[in-house]
Amino acid sequence: MKFAENNRISHRQLFRQMILSLLAPFLLCMFGQRGINGVNGLPGTIIALIILCFYVVFLIRLAPCFGDLKKTAGPVLGRVTGTFFLIYILLAGAYLLSVLEELVPVSLVTGISGWLIGLLAIFVCSLGTHTGMQRRGRMAEVSGGFLLGGILLMMIFSAGQAKMEYFQDMIREYHFTGKNFAICGYGILCGFSSIGLLPFLLEDVEKYGSAGKTVTGAILTLGGILMAMQALIPSVLGYDRVRAEKYPVLPLMDGADLPGNVLARFDVLWMGFLLYSLLFAIGSLLHYGHQIIKKSHMGTGRVWMAVVIYILSLIEIEGMGIQDYFGVYLGYVFVPGLLLLQILCFVKSRTRYKKKTAAVLSCMLAFCLFFSGCASAVEPEKRRYPSALGVDEAPEGFMLTYGMPDLSQSTGQGKEEENGSAGVLSVSGADFDQIEEIYNHSQEKFLDMGHLQVLILGDSIIQNGKWREVLDYMKQEPFIGEDLYVFRADNAKAVLSWSGEGNSSVGEYITGLVENRMKDQKIPVVTLRDVFYEKYKSGNLPELPFIEITQESLRVRENY
Repeated sequence: MKFAENNRISHRQLFRQMILSLLAPFLLCMFGQRGINGVNGLPGTIIALIILCFYVVFLIRLAPCFGDLKKTAGPVLGRVTGTFFLIYILLAGAYLLSVLEELVPVSLVTGISGWLIGLLAIFVCSLGTHTGMQRRGRMAEVSGGFLLGGILLMMIFSAGQAKMEYFQDMIREYHFTGKNFAICGYGILCGFSSIGLLPFLLEDVEKYGSAGKTVTGAILTLGGILMAMQALIPSVLGYDRVRAEKYPVLPLMDGADLPGNVLARFDVLWMGFLLYSLLFAIGSLLHYGHQIIKKSHMGTGRVWMAVVIYILSLIEIEGMGIQDYFGVYLGYVFVPGLLLLQILCFVKSRTRYKKKTAAVLSCMLAFCLFFSGCASAVEPEKRRYPSALGVDEAPEGFMLTYGMPDLSQSTGQGKEEENGSAGVLSVSGADFDQIEEIYNHSQEKFLDMGHLQVLILGDSIIQNGKWREVLDYMKQEPFIGEDLYVFRADNAKAVLSWSGEGNSSVGEYITGLVENRMKDQKIPVVTLRDVFYEKYKSGNLPELPFIEITQESLRVRENY
């Protein structure tokens, strides 16, 4: 059924709402540290998906039991069941909000605290979650397919960067054991446990009795994406790095550019997709909460639910927050309790209900407040865009040299740059935080690192081992992509101070040397992603191409 009638949502809207609500939480939270990585998780994932397909049949039959919990299970068990699900709503909402509070300040918007972003997000997500079932269905109808297509496109672009060496490393790490099989399978079941709330919402789905195929299709679609990601992420980043990353999908997005590197910061679009889905998921949980309170006869939760979720997202006890204990709660409390209560309600209601009623599914489309932009609001003409960065050792500690292209020449405007925006700038300091502080206090323009193309490491940095600190700095910079080229030189500052014909910058010149060649004349290069892979795998720096100044040109050679 494509369209809904009688204030209900259609099966297609149900499918797209499930995709919108679960896609971002899965991609962000089910891989990396303590997650399901590599082909080790594939057998468990397949078995978990089969179990979930049978579970959907049970949920469809369970729907009439959750239309009114007080009548179905009695006043005591009905309120106990409602309270149990409501606790999950609050904790799950706080968990997703804490993820959003952590990601947005470092990936999209600078200069805004996480607590303020969380406050704005929960306010936006809470608007209208108690009404407008069909309206939310129409929003999912419009945006659900677009989001799914965008994520699949990102995966296709990322697949082109996979390396056979990384894939072979992942295969070598494969060890099938009963313990790993059980852990991975149960982890997938815990990740999909939110579908246990469907009986509360199927009431608002047109012909809910035949919605099993739709729900199963959504589960298999999400499961297919999970299985593809289990092989894709380690093949692109390296298995050792994936296990060390908290959110490995973020560096995966850094290199998922359009063919030809058309846009310098295309990963912002992928991050926008994930943020949109994350906001939708939080709004969906609030909507579920309203339905649970209503069907359990426990009053209303329009205000207090959002307040509690926000407070829980910020609370830390002995340095541990919601992200540290939510997984334990999910695996040891919610999933076992979910099955127990659903079976009890089903058994108790069989003698009371014969007529068909349905329970509810909908999600809320939260306005994507942070969808635009990748930095704080600074006009383009008030920024500096270094295309190359050099790192040398200095008496203070480090010296960063920024190579600024002449934007007027690069864009063909034929005007001279004002305020010294072109050229080379060197700043020294004990560490990178101090260097950024010195820059911010001495320069009038905002430093935008989103267009960086080349990184040059001085030999002194490589020999004394400080290159590891450089990588830590590059990793924490949210606007630096991982597809930039990495080189070494005797003196990085001297290389960046070189000026080619027409005063072309070093970043443009070296990028041209690398990219503007026939296939048989290509210069071997190493990207930042390659450097990260070798660091996580062996702790060493890969062999970097060497740059030297010869007469009036720069020369790149493979070995030093």
